[in-house]
Amino acid sequence: MLKWALIFFIVAIVAGVFGFGNISAAATDIARILFFIFIILFAISLVTSLLKPRRK
Repeated sequence: MLKWALIFFIVAIVAGVFGFGNISAAATDIARILFFIFIILFAISLVTSLLKPRRK
């Protein structure tokens, strides 16, 4: 349990550093761009898998 408490403490410290600086705005923009890129890639792979003939 002490190990998990230490891990969560470190994660909270890192999140606090990112949250209190200007890095959070940049991280939000990067996350938004990556989200749309992955949605587009998912749609492309879905369409190609539906159009590809299936083997038996």
